[in-house]
Amino acid sequence: MTRVGVIAIVLGALAIAGVARSGHELPIYPSFYPHEIDIRAVAPEQAADQLRQGKIQAYVGRELSFPATPPAEIGTIESLGSFVVVRVNPDSAYAKDDVSACGVSKAVVRALAGDHDLVPHPYPVTPFHGDYLHHADLAVAARARFADGDAALLADLKIRGSGVLAQRHPTWSADDSEWDAEITEVDAAGIVASALLAVNGWLAPPWVRTGWFHADRLLADAVSGDDQKKRVESDLHRLETYDFSELVERINLERDLVAALTGSCRKIVAGYTVKREYVNVEFSAGIENIGYDSIDGLNSPMFIRTVKLKDFPWNGWLALGMPGGAAAAWNPIGGMTDPFGRLMGSAVSDPALLPSPYEAGWMLNRISDLPTNWER
Repeated sequence: MTRVGVIAIVLGALAIAGVARSGHELPIYPSFYPHEIDIRAVAPEQAADQLRQGKIQAYVGRELSFPATPPAEIGTIESLGSFVVVRVNPDSAYAKDDVSACGVSKAVVRALAGDHDLVPHPYPVTPFHGDYLHHADLAVAARARFADGDAALLADLKIRGSGVLAQRHPTWSADDSEWDAEITEVDAAGIVASALLAVNGWLAPPWVRTGWFHADRLLADAVSGDDQKKRVESDLHRLETYDFSELVERINLERDLVAALTGSCRKIVAGYTVKREYVNVEFSAGIENIGYDSIDGLNSPMFIRTVKLKDFPWNGWLALGMPGGAAAAWNPIGGMTDPFGRLMGSAVSDPALLPSPYEAGWMLNRISDLPTNWER
């Protein structure tokens, strides 16, 4: 081919690229989007082999685990798993006053701190939340507040627990009715799913992934005293109705709400666990360009719209495994509330806004925010 011919081809390609206006421009459309997505129920004991063999490219769910470090062809995706909540029994002798109740909570936090699956963090807004920087100093103060737990007191406490952490402590009996403290795990993605409404490409409420909203869901039922309850209700109402004039006022409202929710030791968030999901990253059976949500992990619209199969420049056949099949009605208004349905909904829907993967806000999907003062 002559030099003139090569130049003509290059210039022609640049001319075509220069006038592109479609939705596949990178600033507008953040995805290679597989043209076929197969979502199947795969038992955890079978998923590891299917991942290694490339029969599925990702396992969406926290049930899969490896006994040791995953092999090189298996990548790990980490997101917020569950909140570990400690509640003091109001009928316990240790709940007679706030000082005694705080002693119980501190002792339990100290006992939990040695568990390798728990990240000690006695504050409901975690580093996985997009608004954590608004609360970082309060989280540091909370760690100092609960750092002096009495180990000797722990031996006298009757603790009942549920979840994986509690199962590793056989002395924490779930059947004892005369318990002093209770330990439970609350799934973070479950809080989002239970409050999220998706209708006609619209996701609401807008604050569903914020730390302050999760704090309210976890701790509001333990707030006591009329003044504290009014403070919580007032702050929450102002945040949900946008009753503030500027960003600083909004942040102060969020901090004040969480401070009111965490003022008592009778129910606290002791820490959180990390959810690990696994993907095949081997060439050419694996995937790359993996976007995910800091709370929902792989079960998020961002994953579906960013993941690229290594064997294809774009498009391709994506196979995903999940611990269970569909368990709810496939109804975009009243159903699709189970994990399988939510992932399928992310694949077939085309909302105008997507949850921003690493913050509490939202980002544009397939549209662009352009200035209106341009010259024609």
